[in-house]
Amino acid sequence: MALRRLVLAAALAAGLAGTAAGAASAVPLPPLPLLSPPDSLTVTVTGSGNPAAEGSWKLTCDDRPQGDHPAAGRACERLEGFARAGEDPFAPVPADALCAQVYGGPVTAQVTGTWQGRRIDARFSRANGCEIARWENVEPLLPSVRS
Repeated sequence: MALRRLVLAAALAAGLAGTAAGAASAVPLPPLPLLSPPDSLTVTVTGSGNPAAEGSWKLTCDDRPQGDHPAAGRACERLEGFARAGEDPFAPVPADALCAQVYGGPVTAQVTGTWQGRRIDARFSRANGCEIARWENVEPLLPSVRS
């Protein structure tokens, strides 16, 4: 987000400095970094029984959060934290995971769009302890639906 613009500015400054040194120095310009588009997601939540937690929201994380997501700033900060840590918040629970048989209700969520330059189509539920932990790990991208 802001880091993308900083990298681009640094690359441009380096190129201009090379140009200012004169043609005699013939310093090749560094290649411009490939910038991925801003993170842009659609979050859809159904079955929570709570009108404040139900709906479909758009979220774009760039220099400043955009869209109608009710917690856009905090959601973008959370996603940026995952990116810095090299974690994938959209990875499914591994098939061989041992999960507590705790039912968190019929609520489901789907997150689609792009994040860190890759396509996302992730489904979330609260069907067992692993899925509940996965949901709560990405809050506030997904709303808190604890009862």
